[in-house]
Amino acid sequence: MEIRILEDHPNPLLKRREYHFEVAHATAATPTRDQVRAELAKLVSASKDRVVVERMRARFGTAVTRGEARVYESADAAKKISRAHILVRNGLKEKEAKGPAAPAAEPPKAEAPAAEKKE
Repeated sequence: MEIRILEDHPNPLLKRREYHFEVAHATAATPTRDQVRAELAKLVSASKDRVVVERMRARFGTAVTRGEARVYESADAAKKISRAHILVRNGLKEKEAKGPAAPAAEPPKAEAPAAEKKE
């Protein structure tokens, strides 16, 4: 897997650097988001918890994936500024349950159909 940075934009207002990258993976399948985060962290000399991969798109029929990543000044800034679902995808946050926790051991009981009244 070989990563090449196509664009690099500083964004001091949001305390991050924004990267557009391309991954060549000729001998393997499309790399996981975690693998790309680790390689980008090495490439830009940052810790892995500061790197957030926004999106990755593999082109059909080719061994090339393009994507966007953000490298924040601190892990706290990454968790504060990034959207929650992106943090879940990157493994920096746990997915939240939507409703109250129901007992999982007991499946819901199906009710018998009511007898129809004859008139």
